[in-house]
Amino acid sequence: MLRLLGSQRRLCGGLTRRDWMHVGGLGFLGLSLADAQRLKAETQPVDGVNFGKAKSCILLLPYGSPPQHETFDPKPNAPKEIRGVHNPISTAVTGVQFCEGLPQVAQIADRLTVVRSMTHPYPLHCTAYVTSGIPDYTPALETRPRDRKHWPFIGSVVDYVEERRSGSVSGFPRNIAMPWKMNSRGGEAATVQAGPYAAFLGRAYDPVLTDFPHAGAKEIIKQRPYGTKHTVQDPYAGIQPHDRFEMAGVKSESGISIDRLNRRKSLLQQFAQQRTRFEGHPATASFDRHQRMAWSLVSSTKVQTALDIQSESPKLRAQYGMNLFGQSCLLARRMVEAGTRFATVFWDEYAYLNTDWDTHWNQTHRLNGWLLPGFDSAFSALILDLEDRGLLDETLVVWMSEHGRTPKFNGNAGRDHWSRVYSICLAGAGISAGKVVGASDDIGGDVQDTPVSPKDILATILHLLGIDPHTHVPDQLDRPMPVAGTGKVRFDLV
Repeated sequence: MLRLLGSQRRLCGGLTRRDWMHVGGLGFLGLSLADAQRLKAETQPVDGVNFGKAKSCILLLPYGSPPQHETFDPKPNAPKEIRGVHNPISTAVTGVQFCEGLPQVAQIADRLTVVRSMTHPYPLHCTAYVTSGIPDYTPALETRPRDRKHWPFIGSVVDYVEERRSGSVSGFPRNIAMPWKMNSRGGEAATVQAGPYAAFLGRAYDPVLTDFPHAGAKEIIKQRPYGTKHTVQDPYAGIQPHDRFEMAGVKSESGISIDRLNRRKSLLQQFAQQRTRFEGHPATASFDRHQRMAWSLVSSTKVQTALDIQSESPKLRAQYGMNLFGQSCLLARRMVEAGTRFATVFWDEYAYLNTDWDTHWNQTHRLNGWLLPGFDSAFSALILDLEDRGLLDETLVVWMSEHGRTPKFNGNAGRDHWSRVYSICLAGAGISAGKVVGASDDIGGDVQDTPVSPKDILATILHLLGIDPHTHVPDQLDRPMPVAGTGKVRFDLV
């Protein structure tokens, strides 16, 4: 089923995030969009198991990529140089084993579907490849997030399609990412990588970002090859309970009155009236969405209420883990509860290149120190919390990375990039419970059966969110582009 969602010709001249309005003491988060957003897409019922079952999706992206052997696909019978030092443990599903570093996740395996046969041809940090429909990828694209060859991030697709259906800008962000802009805290040697951007849909559909402006509460040692070490107060290892999330780029003066806010809003409306004679210009046409979303973020209490994780009980917060990933997962739950359609949580690099899940060296030290404990507590708490609130049946949760890691350890006690086979897991909103799809070979190096593409996962996510994965959106030249690329819905997952 093909659906052209209107002309895209005007979407290319929108404002950037540096174009936030500054009126008085207010800083407004900048978004851009052309007039075409006002047109509604045609929507037709789509047949299929659990189509539209999910009201929202929480996508968890551990940047750098976890090793399949030390998470969901242990190989206890393989040689030590392959299996590593971690042993397998039983799970809530008879006959299924996970790594011993995930005891809490093992106990909720009966709520999950694990895919052990993910595969694609690019062993790169290709977040843009696995989260968009782009058919091909190169190392050059990895470091050029605004390259015109990129395709839109799945959260941006969801935002775009939902806006076209409703015909209006949402007063609450449909597409939000936390804790900050991906790859923005990796230190001087790090570069911002491609991935969570709206590409040819226009920057207006980039995820709205939160920020977390605090250092970690725990000092950890991060090591590089050849014996170099440095200490870092990494928030992924621990934060203070009073540390707060903010909306990136959105600030208001303390004590500003409602009357003063309304006067400033009136001024913006006067500007809008004067702009009517410039309606043909892409930047001014796109300003309507920019202004409405920015004003909503500043003036509404709904976003600020959702950001207030301190209102949760100390017990629940401790279950998620008092670290940045755990509290970001809690924030994601609060966001979807408040109305967000697509929430993305990055487990990002912090303070130095090639840290956290990019375990080229000292893997065991990092896994045991903060990676496996942080994932174990946060993921299990998120699933159980959603279940307790009656939200798991309508909230899709996806743990997915760019690739996996090599079967054999390298000379630096780590595993390198590997995309020939790796593991992910899904839960909630129509996903099968207590199931394993696919298998790797005896050393976790190649797919043994049932290969699954990242594009298939995107198509399945869209299907569950009620968006036909065969929907087409226009690129810069008005050519129809399929939102899930070559992906097909995997009904063996639902």
